Amino acid sequence: QVQLVESGGGLVQAGGSLRLSCAASGRTFSSYAMGWFRQAPGKEREFVAAITGNGGNTYYTDSVKGRFTISRDNAKNTLYLQMSSLKPEDTAVYYCARHWGGQYYSPTSYTNWGQGTRVTVSS
Repeated sequence: QVQLVESGGGLVQAGGSLRLSCAASGRTFSSYAMGWFRQAPGKEREFVAAITGNGGNTYYTDSVKGRFTISRDNAKNTLYLQMSSLKPEDTAVYYCARHWGGQYYSPTSYTNWGQGTRVTVSS
């Protein structure tokens, strides 16, 4: 059984930075790709970024390219999302999840969702 716990969210001014963490349980963390998704009030959950099991390849939605960086430390069973140049449009609850197959940008390709961590970016 895999469990994921997100942390690091909070309130930040526009232009600021935050680093989100996702701590994973289990014995095979390095064997699967991981992703970050977010859900803003009144909107559907959307893809943010994904990373392959060994960290060799990363994928981003267009709106965060150049501002966000996804990474992982397999020795610590932890996934990260470094967010810089934050905008009010980035305000959302951020979730991490384990990829099991299919397209990286689709929520249906993931399982073992965490509880989420809230990010609020003020003007």
